[in-house]
Amino acid sequence: MMTNVPGLLGSSSLMNIIDLRQTTVRQIEALLLEEAKHWQDELHWDYDSALNLIKRFLDAHALSGCVAMEKGVALGYSFYVLEDHKGLIGGLYVSPNYDQEPIGRRLLDEMLFSMRAIPQLNRIEAQLMPFGGPVEAALKDQGFRLYTRQFMLLELHRKTEHVPGINSGLRLDRWHDRFFESCAKLIYLAYANHVDGDINDQYRSRHGALKFLKNIVLLPGCGQFQPGASFVLRHPGGDDLVGAVLTSEVAPGVGHTTQLCVQPGFQGHGLGRILMQTSAEALRALKYNELTLTVTSENHTAVHLYERLGFSTIKSFTAGVWPR
Repeated sequence: MMTNVPGLLGSSSLMNIIDLRQTTVRQIEALLLEEAKHWQDELHWDYDSALNLIKRFLDAHALSGCVAMEKGVALGYSFYVLEDHKGLIGGLYVSPNYDQEPIGRRLLDEMLFSMRAIPQLNRIEAQLMPFGGPVEAALKDQGFRLYTRQFMLLELHRKTEHVPGINSGLRLDRWHDRFFESCAKLIYLAYANHVDGDINDQYRSRHGALKFLKNIVLLPGCGQFQPGASFVLRHPGGDDLVGAVLTSEVAPGVGHTTQLCVQPGFQGHGLGRILMQTSAEALRALKYNELTLTVTSENHTAVHLYERLGFSTIKSFTAGVWPR
């Protein structure tokens, strides 16, 4: 896969879009380090573990995607992974030293052309941090449904309200691996007919929810899971869960809420607030300084909860879904 795109960077420039599997870590390493600095500076996120994974796949020539090159210099790159019937756009980054929007559009167009040629693929999901320039127009032109998501931050040194007690007879426990199956069931129930189920179809089945759960607990893609700051609410005498909050460490002193959900019949009674406050207090006790999370803007109830708890939005980004 190689296309020549004249005139994007200057009257005499010639940019090549090259298959990512034809490149080496050395060729795009400067770009990767630049991207990691954006994650650290703007999102307080240590991106090293993700970069190490990307580099391993690059070394094996096993990462699908493309790179924009000019005179041997990488200007931007994008990649995707396949999961059963769908493709996940894992990243898009274009150096701000260049004209980001046209380069990002070319990368997306070329990558999506390749993805749509895969016979079994009938869905593409994208959640793109805004480090590759504007992507909304490019995705919309490709037939994606778009959603706005917010990256929010809470400074843990700020004083907060006392965590209220639970008056419903429920039991609050720290996370234990025995809760995997019951937590997957909870996630599936909590996201039925929910906007986040439109964005991430893993929420639409118990099997998918279990796969999602194992990804955030067992794998480092969303940071290092912290069981000491992750809690569940359950009925005494059983493992069926009413609510859960799961937390990871994404940088030294920075926690990230990877999941907060409450069973539909128990929503609206302050249980989500109790779970979030309990997690934040646990992080304070562990000397963390910040807590971050992402939320879909259309999920007004959740956005208002986080704002009342003291979170502020530090970045907005785009999620998109393409059905065949």
